[in-house]
Amino acid sequence: MGFLLTAMSVVAQSPDGPKPAHDVSVSRNLATFNSIVKELELNYVDTIRPKEAFEAAIGAFLSTVDPYTEYYSADERNDLTQITTGQYDYGGIGSYIMQRDGSSYISGPRQGAPAAKAGLRSGDKIIRVDSVDTSNMGSEKVSSLLRGLSGTPVTVTVVRPFVEDSILTFNIVRGKLSDPSVPYWGVIDGNTGYIRLTQFLADSGKDVYEALKAFKANPDVTQIVLDLRSNGGGLLEQAVDILGNFLPKGTEVLRTKGKDANLEKIYKTTKTPIFPDIPLAVLIDGGSASSSEITAGAIQDLDRGVLIGSRSFGKGLVQSTRPLPFEGLLKVTVAKYYTPSGRLIQALDYSHRNPDGSVARTPDSLTNVFHTAAGREVRDGGGLTPDVTVEWDKVSSLLYNLVTTNKIFDYATKYANTHDSIPGAWEFEITDEMYEQFKQSFDPTTLNYDKNLDMLLKQLRETAQAEGYMTSATEAAIDSLAPLLSNNPSLDLDNKKEEISEYITGEIAERYYFEPGRLIQSLKRDKALQTAKEILSDREKLNTILGKKK
Repeated sequence: MGFLLTAMSVVAQSPDGPKPAHDVSVSRNLATFNSIVKELELNYVDTIRPKEAFEAAIGAFLSTVDPYTEYYSADERNDLTQITTGQYDYGGIGSYIMQRDGSSYISGPRQGAPAAKAGLRSGDKIIRVDSVDTSNMGSEKVSSLLRGLSGTPVTVTVVRPFVEDSILTFNIVRGKLSDPSVPYWGVIDGNTGYIRLTQFLADSGKDVYEALKAFKANPDVTQIVLDLRSNGGGLLEQAVDILGNFLPKGTEVLRTKGKDANLEKIYKTTKTPIFPDIPLAVLIDGGSASSSEITAGAIQDLDRGVLIGSRSFGKGLVQSTRPLPFEGLLKVTVAKYYTPSGRLIQALDYSHRNPDGSVARTPDSLTNVFHTAAGREVRDGGGLTPDVTVEWDKVSSLLYNLVTTNKIFDYATKYANTHDSIPGAWEFEITDEMYEQFKQSFDPTTLNYDKNLDMLLKQLRETAQAEGYMTSATEAAIDSLAPLLSNNPSLDLDNKKEEISEYITGEIAERYYFEPGRLIQSLKRDKALQTAKEILSDREKLNTILGKKK
């Protein structure tokens, strides 16, 4: 009777009659769920697995909100710490491990990590870790053997291809591992300060500032490019800190609004900028999200710099963590953020789902117009549209096959194990002789990539047959075309030489100069970077794009 009175007291009236209030609905469903669990525990014919069942139930419930609201058990809390700080809770050798044909290989030692210092190389097959035979062991198990407390020793034995003494043993001391948020920064072409920021971690603001200090000390640096492509975001506060390097102290860069309107929060820069007026470009693409969009959105709305690339991801939601019983943790979406012009760039509205449960992207026709400080039109919804769009080159199916079948990886391994050094990362180029050696390193007839011409010929035959045009003359004509249009792997390798060579140079450069080496190789032919340098060097063009008066 007491429950009934409580329920009746919170019934909401409507023209259609009384409806249970939200909290009553939650209470009833929790009571029902609790009863189901008890009944199963008491009466189900077999033993139930409560841990798996509850995790599945939690996952199903959270799937009804948005993909950013997540539950972390006590065992998984360290995963979230790693995501937000870039610090791992275990020690290791500091190398990526790949699995091939049931065995594990070093695929890329990290710069400065124990593996690199000890001399492990990409392509080394791991055949023993301490006393454990790993010659036919998968990468997950091998990785677990390599992990341990920082400062503890581990012995790794490998087979190194293309060298005389192929079996090598390394005594390594495990170290504390971390992911850098700025894998590379430097001065390009003498006057362009370039910073690659891959994630917004606890130290990202400090890392970016260190690069900017070096640019400030170099009088030749007259313009800056901040590369946020494929940066999925991270800590909001670090975005605000980084913006403080380019905007006046006290500038509002975003607002967050949650369920309680009284808890609206305004974020402003808090320091004197190191570069208040230097020409600035920010590179974005479809992988730029969250804190990347906060940074780029503020730069665009305040006309502080030019956005170059392609439309960003469109994540305008803010998450916070809440402690749960038994050391669990809930990362929950608590607010939406708005750029200085007042726009919300969230692309998907998870509160309005289609009948099948899917979420549609906001169509451009339903977006709203806002204005930058200089009066330029910008729109909400669907991410950030760059001021200057750059079309990215599509990867050919041939290159994709060469990469996924490790043919380029194996050639780079052979080259690195038979050449002690190469020119600097900016100077290194693949020669015609090297490309011919690459082509000869495998049988081109083994390539299994999409043969577009073969598929078109097949479609032509099927269409002619279906439409009633397949006469003997038509069939003879198509047969005569077939040998002329059939794929020729050797010819395709020559036609795609430039594209494939670029990937080979990056793979080889990484063997000698680690991740910065590969990145530098990609920057040498980067359309977005070239566009940024041209625009920043032309003040009149830059001011025109930003809507500033002469």
